[in-house]
Amino acid sequence: MRGPDAVEEALRRLAKTEPEIHAWVRVDADGARAAAGRAPEGPLRGMPFGVKDIIDVTGLPTECGSPLRRGRIAAADAWLVDRLRRAGAVPLGKTVTTEFAYFQPGPTRNPHNVHHTPGGSSSGSAAAVAAGVVPLALGSQTAGSLTRPASFCGVAGYVAPVGAWPTTGFAGLSETLDAPGLLAAHVADLASVIEAVDGTRTEDPPAAPRVLLWPGTELTEVAPEMLEALRRTGQALAAGELGDQARTPLLAETHATVMAYEAARALAPEAEHPESLSDHLNDLIRRGRDTPTADYEAALALRSSARARILDVLEDVDAILGPAAPGPAPHGLGATGTPILSRPWQLLGLPVVTVPGHRDQNGLPLGLQLIGHPGRVGRLLGIARHTERVVEESAG
Repeated sequence: MRGPDAVEEALRRLAKTEPEIHAWVRVDADGARAAAGRAPEGPLRGMPFGVKDIIDVTGLPTECGSPLRRGRIAAADAWLVDRLRRAGAVPLGKTVTTEFAYFQPGPTRNPHNVHHTPGGSSSGSAAAVAAGVVPLALGSQTAGSLTRPASFCGVAGYVAPVGAWPTTGFAGLSETLDAPGLLAAHVADLASVIEAVDGTRTEDPPAAPRVLLWPGTELTEVAPEMLEALRRTGQALAAGELGDQARTPLLAETHATVMAYEAARALAPEAEHPESLSDHLNDLIRRGRDTPTADYEAALALRSSARARILDVLEDVDAILGPAAPGPAPHGLGATGTPILSRPWQLLGLPVVTVPGHRDQNGLPLGLQLIGHPGRVGRLLGIARHTERVVEESAG
């Protein structure tokens, strides 16, 4: 979906799906047409993409799903938007986010079943790709904001290692945890965009990838169908077991401490207007304000030691494979599901690829996540592409 007609095709698909899916907060049709006409020659020339509405696009509002940011016009593109423009891609508009990329849902529905949540906070971006409107959309992750909607909507997702891609032009929650990311239909699509953004080339996977299985059941109840999808895929990859090296319950708790403490400070101006914030966000800010600085500093120290430990593990294996969410997208639109299975890995700042392809008995997607070494993104992408093929073969 590239070239001079791609924007028009995206607009046609958007007009057909948007009345039911509600993935977009603003469509810049005229701006996209004009940008397509002057797009530079590049690997992504003419590719339309959606932009999560916490990310700046020149001349468009960045409203963060909140009335407190209504009408704030971006003066410049975010770093990631600029990189994509330089590669020839064209922003089509802004996609729905939960309030300040936290828990309060927007209006977006899951394209696979509109009575189920698309996840959060990158809900609009995941749904826009799943509905076939755009081949690419931008998201972000602080807890499970990209991995979870990718899983629920049945698309591929990429969370960059924390610090690898600048968050310039992003409205963030936590400087320690925030990371940009991408959503696309397949892993190969992600790989081509990542190469265009930062030059990372996907490596051919080894004949026998070294993968460790992590079921995540020590953190939460994981649905039997998700565990079966993980088991079948792990068996096909001849995966071993991660064991208890990661100590994920402690990491999940530590993530929550860091996120609350930093979010309370990042959103201090907004916190002066609690009546305009959801109960979810007011509670996060309250917990962050009540967290002693000594506890926050201890959490950062634990993060540092745990990261060193898991990087040692990832020196000897290619990836860790686990469920991207506890199960299929929950029924209802009043909540976005839990990010618990992403919290440990986001705390450690590791790259994650969500691999689509599995379904439950009702046809709802079940995504798996591959966690890799931040210095070996090309290898992780190769393993993810191979894993996606394994999933497709087992599903077929």
